[in-house]
Amino acid sequence: MTVAGVGEFGLIDRVTARLTYGESCLLGPGDDAAVVAAPDRRVVASTDVLVEGRHFRRDWSTARDVGHRAAAANLADIAAMGATPTALLVALCMPTDLDTSWAEELADGLGAEAALVGASVVGGDMSASPTLTIAVTALGDLAGRPPVVRSGARPGDVVALAGRTGWAAAGYTVLSRGFRTPRLLVEAFRRPEVPYPAGPEAAGLGATAMIDVSDGLVADLGHVAKASGVAVDLRRDAFEVPRQMRDAAQALGVDPYSWILAGGDDHALVATFPPAVALPARWRPVGRVTEGVGVTVDGAAYDGPAGWDHFRRTE
Repeated sequence: MTVAGVGEFGLIDRVTARLTYGESCLLGPGDDAAVVAAPDRRVVASTDVLVEGRHFRRDWSTARDVGHRAAAANLADIAAMGATPTALLVALCMPTDLDTSWAEELADGLGAEAALVGASVVGGDMSASPTLTIAVTALGDLAGRPPVVRSGARPGDVVALAGRTGWAAAGYTVLSRGFRTPRLLVEAFRRPEVPYPAGPEAAGLGATAMIDVSDGLVADLGHVAKASGVAVDLRRDAFEVPRQMRDAAQALGVDPYSWILAGGDDHALVATFPPAVALPARWRPVGRVTEGVGVTVDGAAYDGPAGWDHFRRTE
């Protein structure tokens, strides 16, 4: 059955029946607005949008995959502020001939990813559109901590990474060349593995700046460097190239470090810490904050891909 056949309110009933709600959801879908607990009395908010053909393809990913990706892109932003995600609001614009099962499975993916952090999908909106588009707004709680912003990095700070980079970019390249393996890389593109707990952990450790790596490590650290008025130098030898990535890079004629340093969509977290901080195993030192401007690699200007730009590049 298509979404036109079941109608807006029928589809809403089908989707909301599949959702579960965490403790922070005081009132879920069904009224003009949801009610979400805000114990900190401050709410961290972020929004992101996925457009078919630009951010995902239905022949590459299932609806559930897209739901996971859409949720992860927003939940990672909340974690990057040092907060714990609490809720998602989702707007879905879709062609009228879309099968209702696709929207239902999308809801499954959104709900499953939110559940990883105890958050809930608490509401949203639906509309007809010739282009399938998913817009998600995430809310989060700081639990009494100050937010970790991009402008706090200082010369001498250690740059550390939680999570992985390059995997989703490698998976995207594999798919774009018409292949479906290595499956490990393709699945990394379809469903990122985000180190959500690392965000609040970094805040508790005294991180001076933090950002979600969504557009590429060099590009996103460039935002930190600009906001903080500093330079960042990365060490190439801090990044191990996994065997599957190395083999895929050789087969495709790609420098694997272009994926690791400039690839987005893994949603790792990168933060800067005072040098005296003892970093837990989750956080891997990958560079230093120095005087100057911009981002360098091993002390030299980075001349590889610049990273994702929504208005310039498609990879």
